[in-house]
Amino acid sequence: MAASLAEDSCTENLTTYDRFQELKAFDESKSGVKGLVDTGITKIPRIFSRPKEDRNSVKPICTQFSIPVIDLENIENRCDEVIAGVQKAAGDVGFFQVVNHGVPQRVLDEMLAAARGFHELPREVKEGYYTRETMTKVKYGSNFDLYQSSYANWRDTLFCVMGPEPLDPQELPLVCRDITMEYSKQIHKLGTTLYELLSEALGLKPDHLLGLDCPKGHCLLSHYYPACPEPELTMGTTKHSDPDFLTILLQDHIGGLQVLQAIVY
Repeated sequence: MAASLAEDSCTENLTTYDRFQELKAFDESKSGVKGLVDTGITKIPRIFSRPKEDRNSVKPICTQFSIPVIDLENIENRCDEVIAGVQKAAGDVGFFQVVNHGVPQRVLDEMLAAARGFHELPREVKEGYYTRETMTKVKYGSNFDLYQSSYANWRDTLFCVMGPEPLDPQELPLVCRDITMEYSKQIHKLGTTLYELLSEALGLKPDHLLGLDCPKGHCLLSHYYPACPEPELTMGTTKHSDPDFLTILLQDHIGGLQVLQAIVY
């Protein structure tokens, strides 16, 4: 089905193209973008193709901008310096890189490997987690807004709700179960530290944002971007703002993240 779906995407006959049916066929395959790639496609389905005007509107911008770095090493003796750095980074950019954060490198490496391990499982194993039900705590899918967006992103995602109610580890896929629980604990601890720093950067008590339940909800999203036969026609992640208080991103060696800095004249 995926192969014929890809072939249908190549036709230019607008009178025969049914976008909804192509979306439905992709969704019901429960195999995600990785499933399409595994069939050996050489053309992307049209549901992933960005409009020409959208592709042409993206132009490289030369800038001397660099991501601010917040060093948490020996923070007890450098508290004022770190808070000042967070205040400037959050105020000027709204984004910063954290180093010496205390999360062991082993945990980071194993989490990335486990996320990849899940997405590269056989389709029949992954499809048991495929759903669009909003109340499901552990789910695998491709494009949460598949039926609403003007074009789909070339990306699959494993979505895990870790809090506020504790997640039963048995709900997680075995391939990433133990490390997901360990990573979640480490990242929640780091998030708490960042909320305290942000509170003080705002001139408030360290526990102010904690008292507002900002860290109460806790979700882990493991994105996977399979190799694309026509990368110039689509995107892995389109321009967006995350709808949460704080996002902590673990990026692999491939990179690719772009940050939009608003320039006020």
